[in-house]
Amino acid sequence: MSAEQIDAPRAVIVISSHVARGSVGNRAAVFALETLGFPVWAVPTVILPWHPGHGRATRIVPPLDQFKALMADLERAPWLGEVGAVLSGYLGEAGQAEAVASLVAAVKARTPGAVYICDPVMGDSGGLYVPEPTAIAMRDRLMPIADIATPNRYELEWMAGAALPDLKSVIAAALHAGPSTMLVTSAPSMMTGGTGNLLLDSSQALLAEHRLIDKPPNGLGDLTAAVYLARILSGQPPIKALQSTTAAVYEILARTAKRGGDELQLETDAQSLSHPMAMVQLRHLTHPGRGRRA
Repeated sequence: MSAEQIDAPRAVIVISSHVARGSVGNRAAVFALETLGFPVWAVPTVILPWHPGHGRATRIVPPLDQFKALMADLERAPWLGEVGAVLSGYLGEAGQAEAVASLVAAVKARTPGAVYICDPVMGDSGGLYVPEPTAIAMRDRLMPIADIATPNRYELEWMAGAALPDLKSVIAAALHAGPSTMLVTSAPSMMTGGTGNLLLDSSQALLAEHRLIDKPPNGLGDLTAAVYLARILSGQPPIKALQSTTAAVYEILARTAKRGGDELQLETDAQSLSHPMAMVQLRHLTHPGRGRRA
C-alpha cells in the first residue's frame, strides 16, 4: 500500500439492517470491514432479533424524522473527513433513501474521491421481500449516484423489468443499470453446478465462479459488498479484488455449510477474509462496448 493510500480517509459509513443474532446486514459488513482494517460508522435502518427467514421477527424501524436527523448529524460531523466510503444495504422504508443520498453527497463534497457502493437489497429468486416503494427508491434514487452497485441477479432482473436467463442478458442489463461498476452476484455460471460473481466496468467483463452450495445461509450479498469495498479501498485492481472477494466469501460459506451452521460463522473464519485459500475460476468475457475479450 502506498503512503498516499495510508493517508487517505479510511473510515466507512455502513447503512443497513441490524440483527441481534446472525451475520447479515450491518453485522456482516461491519465485521468484515473492521477485520480488514477499516474503521466503521454503523447506521441501522431497521433492528430485528434475527433474519426474518428464521421465523417471525419484530421490526423496529426508526421514525423517519429521527433517522433523517441522525443522518444530518453525520453530515456535519467534525470527523467527516475521516470517511472514504459509504456502503448502503437494506432500507427499513422508502423515505430513508433520500437521507442516504444526502449523506453520500456530503461525504463526496468533503472528500471528492470517496466511494459510494450501493447494495440494493430488495429480493431474491422468490421475488421482492421489501415493499415496492422501497425497491423503487433504491432503484431510482440510490443506484444512479452509486460508483459501484452489487445487486444479485434477481434484483437486477427486477430493476431491468426483464428476465435475465444468461450471461449475455445479465451483462446487457448491468451496462444500463447506472453505476460505472457493477458486481452482480448469483450470476449464471459457465461451470456445471456452479454460480458466479460478474464484474462489469467500462473496460472489462469478468466472471468469478465456484461450486453452488444448496440452501446457503443469509448474508452472502452483504459480505460480498463489504469485502469487495475493502479490497478496492486497499488499492487492489478490480480483477484481483473480484477474485479474492469471491474466494473469501465462498470459503466462509463452504466452511459454515460443512459445520451445518444456519448463519455465516464469520468470527470463526475471520482469517478467510484476509487470506482466502479457496480456488475460484476466473474468466475474461467479451465486453459489448469493446467488441473483444477484455
